[in-house]
Amino acid sequence: MIRAEIYQSEKQFRGFRVTGHAGYAESGQDIVCAAVTSACMLAANIITDGFHISAKAGAEDNVMLCIADNADERVNAVVDMLVQQLEMIRDEYPGNINISYSEV
Repeated sequence: MIRAEIYQSEKQFRGFRVTGHAGYAESGQDIVCAAVTSACMLAANIITDGFHISAKAGAEDNVMLCIADNADERVNAVVDMLVQQLEMIRDEYPGNINISYSEV
């Protein structure tokens, strides 16, 4: 199961942490994992490299993280779009993604 924890502060999205594997198919063949990874990497790259917003970001084995240092409307918009994408993937492949929200 992929676990996506979406971070927010004062009703604005600040970032995300995604862990785990979908378990939809064998490693290297899992289209759910590939879709989630691609969406998360794009979101993190837009925030850090595209907008040059200071954030704690990184990807290690089974963990992707991107949390902006400060609230920003651009970060809010990017993470909102990521959430929408993750929800669409979750709806298409139920039981493979869990999305939760936490205050930071």
